[in-house]
Amino acid sequence: MGSLAPVALAFDDARAAALSLPGAEEHPHHEIVSFRVRGRIFATAPDEACLRVMVDEARVLELVAREPDVYRPVPWGRRVAAVAIDLTRAEAAEVRDLLEEAWRRRVPPSWVAPGPGR
Repeated sequence: MGSLAPVALAFDDARAAALSLPGAEEHPHHEIVSFRVRGRIFATAPDEACLRVMVDEARVLELVAREPDVYRPVPWGRRVAAVAIDLTRAEAAEVRDLLEEAWRRRVPPSWVAPGPGR
């Protein structure tokens, strides 16, 4: 049996995934959409085909090395601030995971339930 192609994520589904995270809100940011928790941005969307997600630099570099046609680094000054995701090519489940990962970086530890191995 052959493998199935990855399921891309429509922007409205990415928006819903971001806003499903506890405390997440959508606000404009320099004329683009931003997703925030406690006033801190964890993702932005310059258009409906791209989502910029604020994961750590090591994670960005790993994603870009693995799938450069899907992921691009987003520099901010001298550092890599986020990963730009081509929503037309990315796997929906991975986009959701990355949004949660970025959200976790912006919330107090008490907001994150301990998982296995923590």
